[in-house]
Amino acid sequence: MATYFVETLNAKGEKSPENSGSTSLSTTGKILIGVTGGIALGLSVVCASFVSPAFRRVCLPYIPATEQQVLNVFNALKTKHRHGLLIDLGSGDGRIVFEAAKHNFQPHGVELNTWLVAYSKLSAFLNRAANPTVAFYQKDLWKFPLGAYDNVVIFGVEQMMHELEAKLHRECKPGCHIVACRFPLPGMKPEITVGSGVDTVWLYKIPNKIS
Repeated sequence: MATYFVETLNAKGEKSPENSGSTSLSTTGKILIGVTGGIALGLSVVCASFVSPAFRRVCLPYIPATEQQVLNVFNALKTKHRHGLLIDLGSGDGRIVFEAAKHNFQPHGVELNTWLVAYSKLSAFLNRAANPTVAFYQKDLWKFPLGAYDNVVIFGVEQMMHELEAKLHRECKPGCHIVACRFPLPGMKPEITVGSGVDTVWLYKIPNKIS
């Protein structure tokens, strides 16, 4: 009787912890899978807006402007005493737009990346006292009208500059000044060039239309 009683207790003692551990591990595993899946999905959504430009006809990746490039842009505009409405095509995190506000332009930015536009708009809201004329638009730069602007800034890639030049001639008003960064416009002669290497910027002027 004593032997049987001990064996019964041992059987119960072995089964109970084993079943409890199995249930606990199963629940923990499900939680971990859910959390991991949620994180992966979130990262995929965020990263997709940064990776997707590579699948477009002309890829314009997000590469933030350096401090020297920003300085060269406004040194070029300063030489011609520029002012008025300014648009940054592919405005990224908004640094050109915010710097333009400091130089008394009325600056706008156009950007396709949802997260970068959201970041720029939040920065503009938090600093709205210093940037009352700043505005950002989530649009494709190829479909964004340029006729109202006095100044256009573009940090482009070589593959897009020929087509962009055609758009600028079609849409920009006479006297509009264009600042091209990293790559020049292939068919236009710059009025001035500032900087060297990857920091070079070229300043162009849209001529009067010949009637």
